[in-house]
Amino acid sequence: MYEKRNANPSGQPHPHHVAEWLVSQEMIDHAARAIRARVHLSRDYDIPYLAGYSVDGQVIFIDRHMPEGFNWQGRHISTDRFLIVHEAVEKSLIQLLGLHYLHAHQIALRAEQAAVRGEGIEWSAYDDFMQGYIKTIGDESLSRVPSNLDLTPYRDFHDAEEIRRMLANTVPGPQLEPKHKVHIAGLEAGPGG
Repeated sequence: MYEKRNANPSGQPHPHHVAEWLVSQEMIDHAARAIRARVHLSRDYDIPYLAGYSVDGQVIFIDRHMPEGFNWQGRHISTDRFLIVHEAVEKSLIQLLGLHYLHAHQIALRAEQAAVRGEGIEWSAYDDFMQGYIKTIGDESLSRVPSNLDLTPYRDFHDAEEIRRMLANTVPGPQLEPKHKVHIAGLEAGPGG
């Protein structure tokens, strides 16, 4: 719910104050930090299509060959935070709402795009960089696929050949303690439950 903050003496909101529920860079940054604080990041494995997540959603995987960023208009752009947003949103939609991968991916892509644009980065520059690595990484041989990588996206995409290659090159995935206990409002156990 919107609270009046920074109100002037007349009791009206400050003219430059933006409600937290409106689209804002500050809130997307806050959301990205909140997501990052709740998941582990691993860059130690081969991940087809660039990034993925563990079966339990506790680990976001970014391919070990993916650079952590790129240079654009005199700035170094760190890309991990955008990939983490994408993967966490996608996994949540699949796991909690049972969405098909392709539907969840489209929504997650929009969240990633909002985060990129909110940083003042042209989406086309970011996307061109990513597409170059998706192809490169997709063409590489797989030798270190984590055993706990969620294969749902590959199954939903009907990529049987990729799944076969992945399963043939599986290594033990990280077993990490959750950073955050999942809490779904309204689903708490009541008395005796």
